Amino acid sequence: MKKENFYRIYAAAFIGVCLVPAVGTPFFKGDAAKEKRELAKFPSLVQEGKINVNFFDEFETYFSENFAFRQQLVNADGRLKSALTHTSANDDVIVGKDGWLYYNETISDFQRINTLKIREINGIANNLRIIDKYCKIKGADFIFFSAPNKNTLYPENMPYNYIQTDKKSNLENLTETLSADDFYMDMKSQLEALNSSTALYHKTDTHWNNFGAYAAHTMLMNKLGKGSCGVGNGWYTANDRLGDLAAMLYPVEDAKDMQLHNDYEYEYTYTSRFRGLDDVSITTENLNAAGNLIMFRDSFGEAILPYMAEQFATAEFSRAVPYNLTKVKEGDSVIIELVERNLGNLLKSAPVMEAPVVGVFDIEAEKGDSSDAVLKIAENNGMTHIYGILPESFFKGENYRIIVEAEGTSFEAFNCFEENQLKEYKCNSYGFSLYLPKETNTDIIKVTVLNENIGAVYTEFLN
Repeated sequence: MKKENFYRIYAAAFIGVCLVPAVGTPFFKGDAAKEKRELAKFPSLVQEGKINVNFFDEFETYFSENFAFRQQLVNADGRLKSALTHTSANDDVIVGKDGWLYYNETISDFQRINTLKIREINGIANNLRIIDKYCKIKGADFIFFSAPNKNTLYPENMPYNYIQTDKKSNLENLTETLSADDFYMDMKSQLEALNSSTALYHKTDTHWNNFGAYAAHTMLMNKLGKGSCGVGNGWYTANDRLGDLAAMLYPVEDAKDMQLHNDYEYEYTYTSRFRGLDDVSITTENLNAAGNLIMFRDSFGEAILPYMAEQFATAEFSRAVPYNLTKVKEGDSVIIELVERNLGNLLKSAPVMEAPVVGVFDIEAEKGDSSDAVLKIAENNGMTHIYGILPESFFKGENYRIIVEAEGTSFEAFNCFEENQLKEYKCNSYGFSLYLPKETNTDIIKVTVLNENIGAVYTEFLN
């Protein structure tokens, strides 16, 4: 074969290979669900009656995320990098030792960097104490626990280059702060104390497995003074769990992880329109059980849900934020579960509940400079929602409470910056938020910051 013909064939083959993704794009679609994100959609040339000037930039993004065989190439890249260099091809996934995968969003917690300030930890603790006080007033039991990040329980399989500082993590600081509070469950210590030879978390998934969830369930039920769900004839294993991290790193593989199961026959039934364990709201009933459960949870609550539902006559599981506590009544068991990496979310929105009334404080307060203060009042969930921001100068020391006075009555506010309602302001840790009865007169609102052992600062808002 002449050299010129060889070059022509080679060039044609090269161009043909390059054209395959473009030509095949309309016919081959990837599975966006496995990547845990929404892929870009084909852009419109005309938007709101005008030419879309960003069409070509949007098309470039669309093509880069949707070209044919993209996920196959991503999968191959993931396998090569993890096998040859023990690194990840996906920024959200960390390739650990012995086939373990970790979620990148947990790195700050693992390394103890970018941690919350102590005053913010105290703010979270105070928020949880307000919820506990509210539940006690209603005659309900309250438990809060944080599901540990996987690399908190299993740090030994993290890559060696992720060095931990000598600081305490958010979870460690919060546990220390709440050590004397009866509503707090130190789930990390209790899971570690099991010293289980069977892993409690999946190797290629962010979450605990069924066995780990069951262990957490038994601990919760013990704290509530109730019996735990049965396990039938015991546990058995099957490789039938598609790990969320494995799916992100190897999107075209059926990379199943080991899951633990038992043959217990559940008696509870769903009373809501059930589509999956990730539904925002799920309600259940069991005619052979007693008591009512209200559980606010995140994705860690999926594996634990069947065990909890089995042990209560009625149960409601909610992923909605803010937490709506208006349904709490006497005799209820109220549980809030939140994964360790999201503990800061407890400073971002106040639970929907009538703020508890507080006694008169015999403290002389100074009037602060309120030129930068913000107060908002809105009707929300059938109540009056009062929220805003106070100047930094109002906060002295690392422990404080915020008291809001309306109509001569004092209420305790949550230490929350209402992120969704205050989008025009820079997010900070000087917010406050609470709900009062709808008929409350808000013509004059007095807000006081009680700084522990340092003094009080107040301001008034005339509406």
